Amino acid sequence: MQAKDKEYFKALYEVAKVINASLDPSQILEEIVKAVAKTMKTKAASLRILGARRQRLLLGAFCGLSEGYLRKGPVRVSESGIDQKALQGQTVYLADAQKDPDFQYNERAKQEGIRSVLVVPLKVGKQVIGVLRVYTAKKRVFEEQEILFLEAVANLSAIALENARLHQALKKDYDLLVAHEYRLDDN
Repeated sequence: MQAKDKEYFKALYEVAKVINASLDPSQILEEIVKAVAKTMKTKAASLRILGARRQRLLLGAFCGLSEGYLRKGPVRVSESGIDQKALQGQTVYLADAQKDPDFQYNERAKQEGIRSVLVVPLKVGKQVIGVLRVYTAKKRVFEEQEILFLEAVANLSAIALENARLHQALKKDYDLLVAHEYRLDDN
């Protein structure tokens, strides 16, 4: 196994440990994007979750992006070709986000110093619930192992989000059950 392969394997292991150690989605997602950006040696990474109406991608976590860039405006699925493709289950690569019409905020990408972008879907079963993106400062072609790594992390991220959602639903049901039993005991 090559050194780079070991690095990806170790990073996947670390992501799995983070997911297993917490049911707090914000903490998990923050650790995931940090691990992705560090391991892939990219300028930045972000994870966005599809809104309830499936019209916008809401920021779940980010690393390496400025506050100004984050305030650029909403990511609307209808205006973002890369996200439309990713939400159909495709991995999408843009060589130059500053010029590509599939990137919603070309001018902001230029101001932020973003060039290449790789986007992978977050899937729970066959349903896509969001996207994981990495951004580079210079044009970059991603190697197959980098793409596979990002896809694996995206799948782990989707599992983490689903586990957190199920935990919250179970906790709510439990709390309602306890409250109901408490009222019955009072009678």
